[in-house]
Amino acid sequence: MSQQPPVCDYEGSDYQQTFWDTGKRAYEDRVEEIAIRRLLPAGGRRLLELGAGAGRNTPRYRGFEKVVLLDYARSQLKLAQQRLGSDRYIYVAADVYRLPFAPGVFDCATMIRTLHHMADPQAALTEVRSVLQGGGSFLLEYANKRNLKAVLRWMLRRQEWNPFDRDPIEYIPLNYDFHPAAVRSWLAEAGFQVMRQLTVSHFRVGFLKRTIPLELLVGLDSLLQWTGSLVQLSPSVFVQNRAAGDTPAADEGVFWRCPACGSLELEPGDEVLLCAACGRRWPVRDGIYDFKDHL
Repeated sequence: MSQQPPVCDYEGSDYQQTFWDTGKRAYEDRVEEIAIRRLLPAGGRRLLELGAGAGRNTPRYRGFEKVVLLDYARSQLKLAQQRLGSDRYIYVAADVYRLPFAPGVFDCATMIRTLHHMADPQAALTEVRSVLQGGGSFLLEYANKRNLKAVLRWMLRRQEWNPFDRDPIEYIPLNYDFHPAAVRSWLAEAGFQVMRQLTVSHFRVGFLKRTIPLELLVGLDSLLQWTGSLVQLSPSVFVQNRAAGDTPAADEGVFWRCPACGSLELEPGDEVLLCAACGRRWPVRDGIYDFKDHL
């Protein structure tokens, strides 16, 4: 068995508070909300939110009967629970390289501000495709290596790496920027068809955010987002994808898949899910299904 890629772990991080709540990123949050509204289906049965963190985007998925929040960090999921409750939501601690869900169990998935932590993005996208039914929608956001700032810095010889090279650039450990053409090729190989692209956060510059009124910046970015199908020069790109092929929807009552052996026979027990095939017991702690470590 090949070694699994390393996983970025936000366990115990104050990311939600320092980066979003008090990090002066209202502009980024607003323009991302616009992109989600434009590209996400109006509703459906089940949506999988990959890299959900503390649930910043989760309330924006209003039209879905159930939303599954998946994150590697249990502490982030606990914050999401406190913010959202449990009425429509299922909380799952797991990594994207071993998703604990049956094939075709979701009709929609999102991965926003998450792919940039993937050492093996192709493997991650292939795993996402495996849990979507044919024709399902997948909304992906990624950090764009070929953004305008990087292009200008490279032309002025203020950075060594070439933004037009298709290889990822790892600027700090487990934080990557990707070339748009590389991402599209990974999506195609994983079994996705690109439908639309929007470029987002065109004005992610401290000086502009301090001097230009927020509503004006958001309005300008909203207009420029539509250029995404022609050229991608913004630091963030949103891609609407369709799951190609005829993967059927999962049978009624089938939801989980053992991430260790692949069996669909997981039986609920006393605060555990028991795999009938391999005997592993996956704990359920404080309303969070934990597939990071078995008992």
